[in-house]
Amino acid sequence: MSTYDKAFPPQQTEQKRRPRKTMWDTPYPWLIPLLLVLAAVFLYPILQIVRLSFTDANMIQVGYDYTLESYLRMFTLPGFLPMIGTTAFFVFFSVVFQLFAGFIVALLIVQGEKMNLRGTVVVRTSVLVAWAIPGVVIGVIWGMLYNETDAGIINYALSTIGLGPVSFLSDPTMALLSVTLANIWRGTAFSMILMYAGLKTVSKDVLEAAVIDGASALQRMKNVILPAIAPIILVNLIIISIDTFNTFDMVMALTGGGPGNSTEVIALSIYTAIFREFNLGEGAATAVVLLVVNVVMTLVYLKVLGRRGEE
Repeated sequence: MSTYDKAFPPQQTEQKRRPRKTMWDTPYPWLIPLLLVLAAVFLYPILQIVRLSFTDANMIQVGYDYTLESYLRMFTLPGFLPMIGTTAFFVFFSVVFQLFAGFIVALLIVQGEKMNLRGTVVVRTSVLVAWAIPGVVIGVIWGMLYNETDAGIINYALSTIGLGPVSFLSDPTMALLSVTLANIWRGTAFSMILMYAGLKTVSKDVLEAAVIDGASALQRMKNVILPAIAPIILVNLIIISIDTFNTFDMVMALTGGGPGNSTEVIALSIYTAIFREFNLGEGAATAVVLLVVNVVMTLVYLKVLGRRGEE
């Protein structure tokens, strides 16, 4: 070994020649513009909403004081509990039937593909159309269907068989049922996408083994298919629950919260408090409550994803 090699071993020489990695050699600087945009568009408005929720601000007077009056007033208003009940009914039945209908449609499509039936792609595409249509447009479409005059499509169809007319949007109970049905139709498409993806991941070998063992269709569904797609069902449940809690555009276009407040969900009550009653503090407090619900459900969603990643 030469004197140079003794003084500068190969490993040390390599380390000296290799340039030091700085922060600018990482992807983090490229994320700075995105972080600034997110902070300006999302973080700052959220902080402002939280701050305003602890005030008595309104859109008529200029000044405001910091107080808990907005929260106290929100929880003590006569319409608060009915609004919570309306939201609970709307979310519960929407989520349950979206899950069920999405699973049934996905199962039928998968079975149709196994049998090489024509039209499965058309059916799948037709269901996806409901997911692509904006909520306001869906509200207008279902408003035309629910029209209580002779121009109403559903009432006209009922009149041909001697039934109707049905007060879809003027009766409080029927209005809530009608809005929930429209939301089920809207959300079934997204639920079907996830269910279809889950059913396609079920092992064919396991299903064939179950058939050989003599398992019936119901037993295969209970013991093979449902356990295999259980994580996807849970993820689907969380996502559509968050989406349903935040539903505003369709309800606004279809009923505007009426008749009375029979279809006023939490998201719509925020709009009502701020833009109709000009009560910024109370609307912000309601928005914070909805934000807490979304954060809790998002944390559950992330926890589920974490468990799936560990598995």
